[in-house]
Amino acid sequence: MKPESERKAAPDFTLKDINGKPVRLSEYRGKVVLLNFWATWCGPCKMEIPWFADFEQKYKSRGFAVIGISMDEDGWQAVKPFVEQAHMNYRVALGNDTIADLYGGVSALPTSFLIDRKGRIVAAHEGLVSKSDYQDEIDELLDAKSSSSAARGYANALLARAK
Repeated sequence: MKPESERKAAPDFTLKDINGKPVRLSEYRGKVVLLNFWATWCGPCKMEIPWFADFEQKYKSRGFAVIGISMDEDGWQAVKPFVEQAHMNYRVALGNDTIADLYGGVSALPTSFLIDRKGRIVAAHEGLVSKSDYQDEIDELLDAKSSSSAARGYANALLARAK
């Protein structure tokens, strides 16, 4: 994971989800986001999807979200039945080359970006990465807010006492 000083803002986008509603990355500010470019025909993508569904369920209450961006050329015709069959419990949108280019060009699937609560890219993964690697990164990012706010609270209490 990149140190705070090296993190760059994740490019914002607006895409349509499976229900035709807009998905804007900027609306997820304040959450840790796993942004996953995938396709229904991609074998490694199919391996990751159940992990991402687990993460969505396990961490949603702690300010975490998964956004899946399908790069299928057949559009919703291919994606909708797949989403239902794979029990994808997170937001899925249709991507395109313009969106992929915003993220430096997605040359392989899956490609995933881990985005911190401030909307900055912390890690980029091309190809299949182990579930435990994702889990460790997500845990670290989710814990970062609570530990830094706890430290701030302690520092503020010390300052208040010193006055």
